[in-house]
Amino acid sequence: MTAPDRSSSPPARRERLVGLLVLGVAVVLLLSSVTWFSSDRSGVGIGQLVLALVLAGIGGFLVRRSSPR
Repeated sequence: MTAPDRSSSPPARRERLVGLLVLGVAVVLLLSSVTWFSSDRSGVGIGQLVLALVLAGIGGFLVRRSSPR
């Protein structure tokens, strides 16, 4: 009997899950920033957009780093 193929180690899997979670938070921030612009609080909307872009960059980095090469 052969052992199951484990292409990613547990830390890499955890890193990928954290990266996907951070990407999900970035998407929620990005989509909900529209409400701040529509309520004439564009400063909060801009801050939320900047935070969403930073989190998307971090999440994308973690997901790419954890992928097998």
